[in-house]
Amino acid sequence: MPMLPFSDYRPDLSAYQAGGSSQLIQNVVPRGDGYGPFPGLNAYTQALPAPCRGFFYARKTDGSIAVFAGTATDLYLLNNTNFSWILVSKGGVSYSVLPPANHWQFAQFGSNVIAVQPNTVPQVYDTSSSTAFADLGGSPPQASYIAVVGRFVVLSGLLSTPYRIQWSGLNAMTTWTSGVNSSDFQDFPDGGSVLGVAGGEFGVIFQQTAIRRLVYAPGSPVIFNIERITEDKGLMAPYSLIRAANRIFFLAPQGFQSIEGTGVPVAIGKERFDRTFFADLDPGNLQMIIGAADPAATRVYWAYKSQSGTSGQFDKLLVYDYALDRAAIVLQRGEYLASLAAPGLTLENLDALAPGTISITGAANNGLGAIRLTLASEIANWTYGQADTTHAAGAPGSTNLGNASQNAIEVYGVAGTTEANGNWQFTVVDATHIDLIGSTFTHAYVSGGSIGGALDALPFSLDTISSAALSKSSAVSTAHMLSFFSGANLEATLDSAEQGLDGGRRMRVKGFRPITDAAACTGAVGARENVQSAVAYSVAQPVNGKGLCPANVSTRLARARIDIPAGTAWSFASGVEPDFTQEGKR
Repeated sequence: MPMLPFSDYRPDLSAYQAGGSSQLIQNVVPRGDGYGPFPGLNAYTQALPAPCRGFFYARKTDGSIAVFAGTATDLYLLNNTNFSWILVSKGGVSYSVLPPANHWQFAQFGSNVIAVQPNTVPQVYDTSSSTAFADLGGSPPQASYIAVVGRFVVLSGLLSTPYRIQWSGLNAMTTWTSGVNSSDFQDFPDGGSVLGVAGGEFGVIFQQTAIRRLVYAPGSPVIFNIERITEDKGLMAPYSLIRAANRIFFLAPQGFQSIEGTGVPVAIGKERFDRTFFADLDPGNLQMIIGAADPAATRVYWAYKSQSGTSGQFDKLLVYDYALDRAAIVLQRGEYLASLAAPGLTLENLDALAPGTISITGAANNGLGAIRLTLASEIANWTYGQADTTHAAGAPGSTNLGNASQNAIEVYGVAGTTEANGNWQFTVVDATHIDLIGSTFTHAYVSGGSIGGALDALPFSLDTISSAALSKSSAVSTAHMLSFFSGANLEATLDSAEQGLDGGRRMRVKGFRPITDAAACTGAVGARENVQSAVAYSVAQPVNGKGLCPANVSTRLARARIDIPAGTAWSFASGVEPDFTQEGKR
């Protein structure tokens, strides 16, 4: 029989012979020959102390990477040695609490990273010299959103004047006086509040019900030419805005849109997935609609919180491949979504990322001047190696912790007794205490801290480190850990379009052959008697020796579903070859 392909994800359309649409295309990415696997998250850093409310990476002048993240009250810099988070809030003091509807937003301007949120003045960090953020000079306005347009810093979502955008001086991020070095502002009489600006060589201004283009006019007294490009169409969710290649993607009240080059918005989700998205979306959490581009592919992602999701987290991703003009849905939970270039790793600091970490609950003088750590878990639960042959594993005085070639541990994240952080040899005192050999106890313990896990249990391949400077899709997990989409493949589920015989005649579906290179998959037949009935699926069957998923279903309308288990290695799933006959005939 001819192959019945896994068609475009178009759940907005009726299932029955709806122009080759599929109702369920889940945990996959579009390919030219069907769909491919979607990998799960792999933790790359230690946990932030609170839920993530924005993160960003900057490239320093020497080519290295600096990663920043924000919580509701603080800003942090990633420690590239042990992948813990260093507090870099201004003066080490928490900011006014970030409003629930906002996230931190970041932009790089030269060697500087500028961070904004509506409850504080813009913050700046010089990646070549700073140790903490400071107020951005020149008295810029408090703003929710930031972009770099040409050689200007542009602020929007202004706290005191929401209908205005304001830009810095030319090549002068600390010049904010109107009329000085081309710095100025523009108020808009209509279109509602400004909800963001897409930066680049020219800017695109997004309001609630209007979109305008912002083009630098050198030598002109107006600085920027501003022209309106839409009527009654604007930005619904501020963090849905994505700039990818020469395109801009965003969510409008009318659905998902794309602007290519200097054109006008074009609907990409109409009569495809817009209605399904809006029916599933939690409209009270628009800040969790977070858009990001995949730097390694022609795909964009929108994370969002569904009505059944957890507050403060997204639980689904809408994937759209703009080169193939196809979409899919992914079930994935997290706190924030963006692209990230990973700092380099050394073998010594990989332990801090590995599973099997143990929390530290205290640090004190061991009576001889060294640091004694109190652990939250019993040492007996660790994997002992054979590095120390003079003591029994786990016995007092033993250094048999970690894997077989390791007799040292990585301590990180200790506040107060910061001298404990680092790589140490140690002795075991009892089931919940160890002494750090060669350490000197100096400062009182305040809080926090962990001991790294086993190198052999790393959740990612060391082969990925060579390309660590390349940006990739990433997210902060619900455990507050910055992670890459490089884990095991998620469980994939794909439905074909629904089919029926002419005149509503019955058919006997004997099974189908999945066209996929997945070594393990199961198949089921979805059946119903008419388009008014609910679909009932047969018991899923594995592929047999003939490459078929057997079935024995009598029905008038049928569709095929395959399920590829999580962790299965595969690359494509194109469709199915059905095996059926008209009932009453051989």
